[in-house]
Amino acid sequence: MEQPPAEETVARREIVSFRVRGQDFCIDIGHVREIRGWSPTTILPHAPDFVIGVMNLRGNVIPVVDLSQRLGLGRTEPTERHVIVITNFGRGTVGLLVEAVSDIMTLAPEDMRQTPELAGIAATGFVEGVFAAEDSLIRALDLSRVLPNEGRPEECPA
Repeated sequence: MEQPPAEETVARREIVSFRVRGQDFCIDIGHVREIRGWSPTTILPHAPDFVIGVMNLRGNVIPVVDLSQRLGLGRTEPTERHVIVITNFGRGTVGLLVEAVSDIMTLAPEDMRQTPELAGIAATGFVEGVFAAEDSLIRALDLSRVLPNEGRPEECPA
């Protein structure tokens, strides 16, 4: 097969899409370390309400975030059908509890649209844009806003 020119390859963006409360979201594949089936977590006292606990990942203890709760969509009651997307972002590793991983896609930057201003700051604070992919819209999450900052776990987008 013929390879696309280097400038086309650089311009493309690989994403992992997943579902949260029946809605489509995605993150860059470069932040995804692995995808694991649901397993119970150990609760941490006084953790923010969106941190459902910690899990042991090959000897490393990592926090698990209920992405639905973090996005303001309500608390998730996990079942064996849920998955945890293990992400590497910034200085650490964090698990994101989601309903299911949908797809891995390669999209062009021009496929991303800005989130409408009418959605409001709170609604758009975690979303960097929206991909128009086939017959659906997939919100691209900005992990720098979704994942708590060290020392300031309650910080929300402004």
